[in-house]
Amino acid sequence: AGDLVASLRLVKDEAERQTMAQAAAISAAGHVRAMQSTRPGLAEYEIEAGLLADFRRAGSQSVAYASIVASGPHSCILHHRAGDRRMQDGEMLLIDAGCELDGYASDITRSFPVSGRFSQAQADCYGLVLAAQEAAIEATCPGAAFTEPHDAAVRVLAQGMLDLHLLPTQSVDAAIESGAYKRFYMHRTGHWLGLDVHDVGDYRRRLSPGMVLTIEPGLYIQPATDIPEAFWNIGIRIEDDAVVTPKGCDLLTRGVPVAIDAIEDLMAQACS
Repeated sequence: AGDLVASLRLVKDEAERQTMAQAAAISAAGHVRAMQSTRPGLAEYEIEAGLLADFRRAGSQSVAYASIVASGPHSCILHHRAGDRRMQDGEMLLIDAGCELDGYASDITRSFPVSGRFSQAQADCYGLVLAAQEAAIEATCPGAAFTEPHDAAVRVLAQGMLDLHLLPTQSVDAAIESGAYKRFYMHRTGHWLGLDVHDVGDYRRRLSPGMVLTIEPGLYIQPATDIPEAFWNIGIRIEDDAVVTPKGCDLLTRGVPVAIDAIEDLMAQACS
């Protein structure tokens, strides 16, 4: 019976999609406020507390999962829980947080500079992850295998790692075949989303309209002697929730900006 129920849960009807869109809007608003309130000297847990308050104030019943608020070196830890570390100027902050509304989950990740301005190295890495997400979004369409968005993101990321000299000189195919890219990108690009944040369903299924999945490439660069210091402790993930449509997919969570200029403008407005 489990497989039958999972198949039913994979495709959302109109009412389910509306609830998930509302959950996404609540979470997006919380992320916007988090960007606006972030500044050097604040602790990670203070940002998390604001997110949780915003989610509940907007009508959600709970979080969909344990929130990740990770600054500086913590941004390279995939499931870091918000702690008492205080954010510093020049660091990145990665927030992975979403609310649950009427039983349905949302899931958003945004990464941005604590200071409100990207350094050149941060911008280079961020632009690479955003390009990888755009490639994965383009690959998210009816008839595609679930793995196709991941494969599209990996190819962009691997080429970018070579261009930034994070990997030794080689072909992009060699970097993918050997798994060399996994040093900086070690997780999948998405998962099913619905009644659970990692929802049930066979990942061997091809995408069809009404399915909802996350699209979340990342790049995590820990300090190492063979990596330029400007890239140390840059952890970036960009995650949106996508509904498969007859012609492609719609993103539910773009109420939070993703473009570098838009993020910097939003944070500048909060400080003015």
